[in-house]
Amino acid sequence: MKIAVPVSKDNKIESHIGDTESYIVFTISDTKDIEGVKAVKSPGGCGCNTDIASTLASDGVNVVLAAGIGGGSTKAFNRSGISVIRGCEGDATESVKRYLKGALVDKGSSCGNHQPHNHKDINFITHAPEIVSLNRSSHQCGCGHGNGNSCNHN
Repeated sequence: MKIAVPVSKDNKIESHIGDTESYIVFTISDTKDIEGVKAVKSPGGCGCNTDIASTLASDGVNVVLAAGIGGGSTKAFNRSGISVIRGCEGDATESVKRYLKGALVDKGSSCGNHQPHNHKDINFITHAPEIVSLNRSSHQCGCGHGNGNSCNHN
C-alpha cells in the first residue's frame, strides 16, 4: 500500500491541495509500518486539472490524505483508483500513522475556497494551464467546459 499526502514545507498537511508544492508518498508494509518515504513534486494547481492523480496512481498510490480538496480533485483521484480521506490536518507522518490505526475518517467535501471561476480572467493562467483541447473562453470549472469538451471536473 502507498499513501500520498500533500504537504507544506514543514511536513504539515497542506490546507488546500492546489497549494501544495509536493506530495510525500509513504510505502506501507503488510504489517502496517512505514517502510519508505519519498517526495513527488506537484505539477501545481488542483488535482482536477493536472495529471497528479495518474502520476500517483502509476506509482502505486492507493490513498490520499488531504485537508482542503474539492469535488473535482476528489473525482480525479477516485477515477485513478485512489481513495481520498478529506479533512485531515497536522503532521503528515502522524496522520499516516493515525490512518493505519483506523483513527482517520473521511470528513466529506472540505474545500470551500474552490469556487467556479471564469478562465477569461487571470485565474486561467494561474489555475488551469494544463487543460488542453478546451474552449478556454467559455470554460467554467465544474461545468461542461463548453462546446462538448470535458475534463475531470465532471
